[in-house]
Amino acid sequence: MLCAGKKSYFAAAVCITTVTSMLAVSYLKLQRLSHQPEVIQEGRRCRGKIAISTITALEGNKTFIISPYFDDRESKVTRVIGIVHHEDVKQLYCWFCCQANGKIYVSKAKIDVHSDRFGFPYGATDIVCLEPKDCDPTYVSIHQSPYGNIDQLPRFEIKNRKPETFSVDFTVCISAMFGNYNNVLQFIQSMEMYKILGAQKVVIYKNNCSHLMEKVLKFYIEEGTVEIIPWPIDSHLRVSYSWRFLQDETHIGYYGQITALNDCVYRNMERSKFVVLNDADEIILPLKHPDWKTMMNSLQRQNPGASVFLFENHIFPETVSSHTFNISSWNTVPGVNILQHVYREPDRNKVTNPRKMIVDPRKVIQTSVHSVLHAYGKTMYVPMDVALIYHCRKGLQGNLPRESLIRDTTLWRYNSSLIMNVNKVLSQTVLQTQN
Repeated sequence: MLCAGKKSYFAAAVCITTVTSMLAVSYLKLQRLSHQPEVIQEGRRCRGKIAISTITALEGNKTFIISPYFDDRESKVTRVIGIVHHEDVKQLYCWFCCQANGKIYVSKAKIDVHSDRFGFPYGATDIVCLEPKDCDPTYVSIHQSPYGNIDQLPRFEIKNRKPETFSVDFTVCISAMFGNYNNVLQFIQSMEMYKILGAQKVVIYKNNCSHLMEKVLKFYIEEGTVEIIPWPIDSHLRVSYSWRFLQDETHIGYYGQITALNDCVYRNMERSKFVVLNDADEIILPLKHPDWKTMMNSLQRQNPGASVFLFENHIFPETVSSHTFNISSWNTVPGVNILQHVYREPDRNKVTNPRKMIVDPRKVIQTSVHSVLHAYGKTMYVPMDVALIYHCRKGLQGNLPRESLIRDTTLWRYNSSLIMNVNKVLSQTVLQTQN
């Protein structure tokens, strides 16, 4: 018996600690070994239908696959962004078909349901599998069993396999567009502000919108600014309009927003220096700098090692307006004219304002809506005198009188460029239709 003959309590304690550590290390080694890829077939060609939908339901399992991504930041793994039932999905396996050597490998997955599920039965999930050491698979299939016929399983392309040079500095991720979205004027204004501030790409996870909004999106797609990711989540799950579970029959919160945000981070990991995570009615407004690039250069110099930058959200109620910039040609366009809303709500006592983010996507492991759950590097809370989030929407503090609000005309610094750009878009989309 280990440690036999040790009579002192101290020696016994040391001994127990040593044995416990040995067992823990052995257990972790066994766990890792159990997740190692194993060859199950040889001399095979890679077949199976390639999945083309943004959301793919696995047959007979409460699992939905969005997209796999290669991730070698810690070890050589495929990280699959998905949605699973947090209790009912216990085992999943990655099936890798290596075209070069004709071998099929099966690797047991680590199923990591994100902590920010907010009570819903389904949540954003990382399905993580070790890849074979002797091949770089381009496709993976996900199955609930290590046995079966890979030809019958859908294949998913593994993205981010090859490192790319950054094609853009800033990508804005917007999730999700739903509810027959028709806030056309504010959307165009937000898009043009993003471009003025330095965004070259805006990724939108679209469930549905109005016919007029489709016309505007088509303009931005053809311009090369917008990338649309179809997001038919309500074809698979009962979605909620709320971010938290209300003890109803819904499956997932706010149209699967958290899953879409995580997919957007990984989708742009190799092609964008920064990713901006906010809604279409939110704009990160610099107060000390003219644009995002200048601001982020300064913030990074002052905060070496920071990879997540959190900006404080401030509400500019859409019910309180200024007569300035009441542009007649815009009055026929559905939606809010943000240039007329320059009064923000004061901070509430003992209430912390939510935040949105600009992140280095290569340092993010998992994100939520208002914070990053797991990341490499530090998080920086950006002071309000450096930047704030302009959020024009329904007020949160009731109908405060104008004198109780704070007049903040920061947005007007951009009025000349913004008006010119918005008029250009309207003339080629909405106003063209009306004429």
